[in-house]
Amino acid sequence: MGLAASLPESDATTSRGERHDAQEAAGGEAALNALATLLHDDMQSCNRAILARMESPVTLIPQLAAHLIAAGGKRLRPLLTLASARLCGYPGEAAGAEAMRHVNLAACVEFIHTATLLHDDVVDESRLRRGLASANAVFGNKASVLVGDFLFARSFQLMTEDGSLEVMAILSKASATIAEGEVLQMATQNDLSTSMERYLEVIHGKTAALFAAACRVGAVVAGRPERDALALDCYGTNLGMAFQLVDDALDYAADQRLLGKTVGDDFREGKITLPVLAAYGAGSEQDRQFWRRVIEDSAQEPDDLDHALGLIAATDAIGATLRRAADYADRAREALSMFPDSRTRQLLGEVAAYTVSRGR
Repeated sequence: MGLAASLPESDATTSRGERHDAQEAAGGEAALNALATLLHDDMQSCNRAILARMESPVTLIPQLAAHLIAAGGKRLRPLLTLASARLCGYPGEAAGAEAMRHVNLAACVEFIHTATLLHDDVVDESRLRRGLASANAVFGNKASVLVGDFLFARSFQLMTEDGSLEVMAILSKASATIAEGEVLQMATQNDLSTSMERYLEVIHGKTAALFAAACRVGAVVAGRPERDALALDCYGTNLGMAFQLVDDALDYAADQRLLGKTVGDDFREGKITLPVLAAYGAGSEQDRQFWRRVIEDSAQEPDDLDHALGLIAATDAIGATLRRAADYADRAREALSMFPDSRTRQLLGEVAAYTVSRGR
């Protein structure tokens, strides 16, 4: 059954809906796994590059890096770089060491992403990451911030080694945009007057910008024309928007074991996300008073999260969030239509569907 609460027409109808959603989610997961299998050799090379660049004579750095690797993760962003390069006909390992640019840039993308996660967990005081203790919970805030800085530095080393000013412009701009998105999120925290446009600006900065850059550099290393780079940029942007919308929905609806972090973290931190904006906008004045107290005044009581979940369910705020995510996923798939049909294109389209199916 979808995240949005609804009254079932019958037990049989509900069962069919649950089976459909489960099948869709499983199909999406299979597509992501199939893409990883298709790009297995490149991903293995990328993983080796990541491990090599995490080495340091400063013992704490590889220790903390090992903790991050143990936490797992699908490495979706570097996978997008490798897939985009494959879609654009980049030869990869078959052409020798000179054609390994996409692997090193995929590692660069992962370093940018991981660095932001380390910093975010400190800012948000998160204790879990992918179901395990976060790095800051194990090693402390100072170590997490400094190792995050180290990973950012490694990412810029990889950019300069690539030697392309265009690549450097794309990835350095994305790094700056991520930081702007995080600062903008902090500025909108606890502010229920935040507009939908501002909220979308936040998630574009903190998430979609790196998805877009990860895809765009795949076209650049393959030497494809600007229209191809723009199409992949559009794919990545819309995929990233869908991904973050679903993440925001999951914070109010997922099983903590599946979510990999504490359910309700966004609520406790007073973050302004679409489920809250939708519930606040559709609620009664009494409901709005509740939201103002718990979000704007940060005056939360033990049972407030349960009450918030009830209001979100009653207003179909999760459903509204997932429908908007599905729209972005559709736009992502449409952006791929200019490329010739191939297994890579097919799987990238299915990955967009997977992004939304995580919320069902």
